[in-house]
Amino acid sequence: MRKRWVRRRLLVIIFTFFIIIFVDFQLRTSSFPKLNVDHPPSPGAPRSSIQQVRSEDARSSASSSSSRGGGRSQHHDSSPGLSLFEGPHATQPQLELEDVYIAVKTTGRFHTTRLALLLETWISRTKAHTFIFTDTEDEDLSSQGYNLVVTSCHSDHSQQALSCKMSAEYDGFMASNKRWFCHVDDDNYVNPEALLSLLSAFPQEGDVYVGKPSLDKPITAHELLRGNATRKVQFWFATGGAGFCLSQRLAEKMSPWASGSRFEQTSATIRLPDDCTVGFIVEKRLGISMVHCPLFHSHLENLQLISQRSIPQQVTLSYGMFENKMNSIEVKGSFSKEEDPSRFKTVHCLLYPLTSWCP
Repeated sequence: MRKRWVRRRLLVIIFTFFIIIFVDFQLRTSSFPKLNVDHPPSPGAPRSSIQQVRSEDARSSASSSSSRGGGRSQHHDSSPGLSLFEGPHATQPQLELEDVYIAVKTTGRFHTTRLALLLETWISRTKAHTFIFTDTEDEDLSSQGYNLVVTSCHSDHSQQALSCKMSAEYDGFMASNKRWFCHVDDDNYVNPEALLSLLSAFPQEGDVYVGKPSLDKPITAHELLRGNATRKVQFWFATGGAGFCLSQRLAEKMSPWASGSRFEQTSATIRLPDDCTVGFIVEKRLGISMVHCPLFHSHLENLQLISQRSIPQQVTLSYGMFENKMNSIEVKGSFSKEEDPSRFKTVHCLLYPLTSWCP
């Protein structure tokens, strides 16, 4: 009888031990935040913006730190979507400027005006990683070591010409093996530090399409189908006039509709320009939402509303229509409005006051 009692007692102890181990395991694993490693916290609704990404990023970082016993995080880049199951020493590689393919779209008649201003200001700090897509040979630019890509595209502002250059930009990026593709126009000022800060907020292996729409609602297009039939489609797109960025993985998924001559063919099916075509491919062909970010700015906006204090946080700026030339920006000892009508030189000296030609 005593042996039987001992055996029963031993079984109870063993069973209780396994129950304790199982409960402990469940508690430990449930403390990890459930992060989406495939997509960034992109907007579920059209009006969502990058601020949501950053707030969710902060919460994920805090949860990650607490789940490690309250110690200091092992990486400074607390990007959303970083898997916590990759091991105790796994970190997301820090994003560098060399990881970003910056494509500038221009035309021959603007080489000595718009483009020259960019070369003197922000491109002077991103020269090796900026690729200038144009329609005219320029020996001066080539001899100075700029990445000049002369396309066979027309020099006008037609849908076909614009899509032709965007197609060349896309193919150039795909051949570069860089992690991010960012497009801007020749009237955009790019703040490299703000750009890196923005892109670092996303999972580097995610499907990301980030920019700013020029409309307050999705654009409507009529997609051409076989037999001359059409289908009404609506989608968001990031205006090329403010600039936009695509992650490498998303760009790869776009290939069936964007590589080679396919981009121009896709553009023709909706009869809309290049930036609209990008949004169409991403949202309608791939079903991925655009991330709306207020840090990109086009010439269609009243940039006088941007405070001088917030300039370092803006990713792109522009100038042009409606006298929106950022005339409210003043830097002590800087250029007059006549000397610097675009205010790009003033912005550059605000960001980089030690530049040799700054007052």
